[in-house]
Amino acid sequence: MKIAVNTRLLLANRLEGIGWFSFQTLKRITKDHPDVHFIYLFDRDFDESFITSNNITPLIIGPQARHPFLYYAWFQWSVKQTLNRLKPDLFLSPDGFLSLGAKTRQLPVIHDINFHHFPQDVSRLSARYYNYFFPKYARAATRIATVSEYSKQDIAKTYGVNPAKIDVVYNGINEFFQPLDTNSKNAVKQKWTQGQDYFVYVGSLHPRKNIPNLIRGFNAFKRNGSPIKLVLAGPLFWGKEEIDAALNASIYKNDVIFTGRLNNEELNAVLASALAMTMVPRYEGFGIPVVEAMQAGVPVIYSNVSSLPEVAGDAGIAVNQNDPSDIARAMLQMAGDETLRRTCIEKGLVQKQKFSWDKSAHLLWKSIEKCVHP
Repeated sequence: MKIAVNTRLLLANRLEGIGWFSFQTLKRITKDHPDVHFIYLFDRDFDESFITSNNITPLIIGPQARHPFLYYAWFQWSVKQTLNRLKPDLFLSPDGFLSLGAKTRQLPVIHDINFHHFPQDVSRLSARYYNYFFPKYARAATRIATVSEYSKQDIAKTYGVNPAKIDVVYNGINEFFQPLDTNSKNAVKQKWTQGQDYFVYVGSLHPRKNIPNLIRGFNAFKRNGSPIKLVLAGPLFWGKEEIDAALNASIYKNDVIFTGRLNNEELNAVLASALAMTMVPRYEGFGIPVVEAMQAGVPVIYSNVSSLPEVAGDAGIAVNQNDPSDIARAMLQMAGDETLRRTCIEKGLVQKQKFSWDKSAHLLWKSIEKCVHP
């Protein structure tokens, strides 16, 4: 069997959610199926660390696909020509993009369709591109994989796809997330917050993540005189103007700390040392940081919408992400009730057992088999 894979999001030291999904599942699948030939399609020079098995052949094809016009050129021209030449049994695309008209079966992993519900959260051109092409991808796909039951139903309803065509492949948890001892936590707090406890958000600072409302909620929480701070751990994506506006309206803006992009060890340290994870997006297909917090022994404050109740279970406090006062309420509860925090941590240790990259790889391979041997 020969499988071509879209690996354009395997970027050394810059893996985000879909990149981690690609790396962790492919690393296992390629190792577990040595008789299958995998052809990795990159749009730029790649790091050799991503070539994890002898049955992988990397192939660089241009142009670099980082803009809607270049998405079109890469997927609808370069990738299509490559697929028609190589004639693989399947084209696997972990970021959901397909090559329409290519003469092969195709399996996209459509993580979510946030751009349909909140087109303002991406650039205007990207929103037009995604909302034009993703319905076509969904209809053209042999099967579809997605990362939660919520996303499965959302894709099926929005695009008129039979739910039986969609397989749920939950995300896993990266191994480097682990609890820290008290001395290590204190050292982390000295580094970032002058020794104070803090709430943490982990992830890119993207409009869909609702960072301005998180800041407003923190501002309302701080009115009780607490010394607790808020740490935003991740790179700025875009939408800085809204974040700046929320900060400038707060008299507690000096208690909001931006770390920028962190390496894996730093990220675990900042997460595992937090009083609680605060993740209050408007929409989420899965929410990997939620299960990473569980792995690190940290309770979670999370939005009560989309996939997050499914993923978080009862291992935290659900809030109305549109209501800063409700976010503040949850922060007050977490900050003031050690028994609640301990209970949430214990429940998180149970809930996280549902998710692992081994399980993700197994489920994705089952979806692959359904495509190749329908």
